[in-house]
Order: sequence, then C-alpha cells, then structure tokens
Amino acid sequence: MSLTSSGDRLRVRPARADEAPALSELALRSKGHWGYDAAFLTACRDELTLKPEDLTPGNATVAEDGTGRVLGFVLIDGAPPRGRLDMLFVDPSAIGSGVGRRLYAEGLATARRLGMRSLAIDADPNAEPFYRAMGARVVGTVPSGSVAGRVLPLMEADVPRDDAPHASAVPAGSLPR
Repeated sequence: MSLTSSGDRLRVRPARADEAPALSELALRSKGHWGYDAAFLTACRDELTLKPEDLTPGNATVAEDGTGRVLGFVLIDGAPPRGRLDMLFVDPSAIGSGVGRRLYAEGLATARRLGMRSLAIDADPNAEPFYRAMGARVVGTVPSGSVAGRVLPLMEADVPRDDAPHASAVPAGSLPR
C-alpha cells in the first residue's frame, strides 16, 4: 500500500500516555528496518522503551493515517535554550513516504513552542542522512546508550523562529509526494 496515493491523509496529534507500549514496539520495528540483528535489537530494547510519564502533554507527537493507524512519533525533551530530539521513529511501512519529514517539522514546532533555540540529536548512523537533509549538522560523536563501544553521530538542529520559513514543513492533513 502506498501512503502517498491521492486519498491518503496524514494527521498529527499529541501522543497519549497509554500509547507508550505501542510506541515502544513501533520504535523497535523502525530500528529493525535497518537490518540490525535480534541481539542488537534486544540490547536497544530498554533505551527504546517508553514509559507513560515520558509522554507528557506537549512533548510527543504521533502521526497517523486516515484510519487512525499510528505511522510514527517524535519526542522532544530538555529545557531551553537547548533541547533534545529524543526519539523520532517511523513504522517501516511508512519510511520514505514523508511521515518522518512531517514529524521532524512537528518536533521543531514543539521545540519552538517550548522556547528552545536548538536541538541535540543522537542519531542512528542510518538516520544521519535524513537529519542532514532536514538541515541538522554533525557536531561530534556520542557513545551509544545501548551498545558498549558503539559511537553515534551527535547532531544539532537550529529551531527556526516563529517568523522564519520552514523548509521542512508539510501542509497539515496531507502526505508529501
């Protein structure tokens, strides 16, 4: 099924605390999309497991299709002036359809609303090209929180002001083509 066919709609809404288990499983499925083996995914499980209190009102956004099926989520954490894009995961069936781009734009909007000027991103190496395409830049490296000896790109993204154009913004209610 193509998510970008003419009748498909993308809706974003605040995540709910009771969605923590389902969003945790979505994060693991998304991570698994990149070909990581079962042992690697098991090592990542704790770090990718959300608790209801992680989904406080205003910091987590879910994207869903027209039937209400959750396609991905973004979680912003931290305090001004520098926050953290803590998680951004897209269901494997929706990778490449624009859902990640929309969630990234929503994450920036959340950060802006919370008064943040920049976001730190501990990126999976497979996600680095996506974040670069969204305007983030590599500023260093950071050790993995899940796998000893593994190093991740540390990226930073500027949070646009309210009056700045948003190159990554996608119109509400539509999937990009």
